[in-house]
Amino acid sequence: MNKNMLGELMKQMKEAQEKAQEMQAKMQEMEVEGAAGGGMVKIILNGKSEVMSVTIDQEVVNPDDVEMLQDLVMGAFNQATQKIQETQAEELSNLTGGLNIPGLNLPF
Repeated sequence: MNKNMLGELMKQMKEAQEKAQEMQAKMQEMEVEGAAGGGMVKIILNGKSEVMSVTIDQEVVNPDDVEMLQDLVMGAFNQATQKIQETQAEELSNLTGGLNIPGLNLPF
């Protein structure tokens, strides 16, 4: 490998690293909503999967059926988490040009 090829490779690696950092910052700023029960339970997560808000419609608050409410909260949380994972996978695919690079696990 000559000096010019090595220099170009280093430049490309630096550009990829900068894009990865930009993507990571973008992902941490995003917010996604998961909903269950026809929107009666909503959870908003940020890109780090931290809960930003929980909204529960009064109609699903039944002391005699706590299990249903628990299931709705869990369903809303899981839906929001899945949206984050899908978005991160899509962004990573865009970054790598669709290549599956083993071991490239970016912290989000």
